[in-house]
Amino acid sequence: MKILFVHQNMPGQYRHLIQHLAASGHRVVFITQRKGIVLPGVRIMTYTEGKEASPHTHHYLRNAEAAVRNGQEVARIALRLRHNGFVPDLMLGHSGWGEILYLKDVFPNTPLIGYFEYFYQLFGGDIGFDPGETITPDTAPKLRTKNTTNLLSLAAADLGQTPTLWQQSLYPKRYHGMLHVLHEGVDTDEARPNAAARYTVPGAGVTLAPGDEVLTYVGRNLEPHRGFPSFMRSLPEILAGRPNARVLIVGANGTSYGPPPPGGGSWKDVMVKELGRSVDWSRVHFLGRVPYPSFLDILRISRAHIYLTYPFVLSWSMLEAMASGCVVIGSRTPPVEEVIRDGHNGLLVDFFSPRDIAQRAISVLAEPQAYAAVRERARHTVVERYDLKTVCLPAQLKMLEMARAGEVPA
Repeated sequence: MKILFVHQNMPGQYRHLIQHLAASGHRVVFITQRKGIVLPGVRIMTYTEGKEASPHTHHYLRNAEAAVRNGQEVARIALRLRHNGFVPDLMLGHSGWGEILYLKDVFPNTPLIGYFEYFYQLFGGDIGFDPGETITPDTAPKLRTKNTTNLLSLAAADLGQTPTLWQQSLYPKRYHGMLHVLHEGVDTDEARPNAAARYTVPGAGVTLAPGDEVLTYVGRNLEPHRGFPSFMRSLPEILAGRPNARVLIVGANGTSYGPPPPGGGSWKDVMVKELGRSVDWSRVHFLGRVPYPSFLDILRISRAHIYLTYPFVLSWSMLEAMASGCVVIGSRTPPVEEVIRDGHNGLLVDFFSPRDIAQRAISVLAEPQAYAAVRERARHTVVERYDLKTVCLPAQLKMLEMARAGEVPA
């Protein structure tokens, strides 16, 4: 088959799928904004992000204007492909940035599978979750208008994919029949416990191994959407209660979701300043972004892993932590509750309670053997429900075949 993918940050959610398709001899073309990436067997075509919306554009519509510009750039590349004789049998793309808006206008007879990640709303999602957030009369209409790209993409796509039941539930019910709940999968052969794992903390002269008293936290960026302030505020009690514990923090200092700190800088800077001398910083290690093999070793040596999130997109890292045998201390929020049952395959805490987080973490750090069964059940959950090779990839390939045949999966 000839298959066209679109994602501004290639490969995004398609990493495993495109590797499999390319290795299987399919002709794969990927349109992206990302430059400098090479994937074996994949033809990559890049476009430049469109210029920002005019300052005269209504502020409700600026996201929509940016999406239109992205869709226009992708459509121009698609027209070049068609002019050169490439007509795909299938198209797949993320709906979030407008890139799939006009693909069906170029290839009207090719099935399009959209990846639908998040539908914005005033109640039940990330907006308004923090009681300190200011909701203005503009908030609701701005969010409703922000879904313009989502809704146009739903109208353009023949079939949709969304990774969790909770994320599907955010979309209007009239679209649920076309949204196939299918996670992209976790390679549990890679993400697995390993007693031989070691991690040397840069600059600290310390090498850690399974059995050491290690607390871990991971986020693409260290920010409120992933509970970074609550986590940091739990550290004084954790470190006081466990004088031999070390904390490994993985994540960059930018913001993926939500605004940056009001005074500028990073959320890390804000929290370090707030906590001051209440934390023994010699035992807290900010690692930034790390290579994937190092990331997996960090999970393998973890005695307790904290994962907090707003009601928002579920992170791959939580599932990878569970597959690696971590005791995950997760926020009692819908994305986490879809996967973790308190006391069974992980522990649930109040997102906004540093005390609750600290007490659960201290318990796990103090009595690792008491949570051995939780670790085993955590891995079993991921292997049974989210394993790449036995569950998710076969389901994705089936979805592709059904889309090509014009069928809609139940």
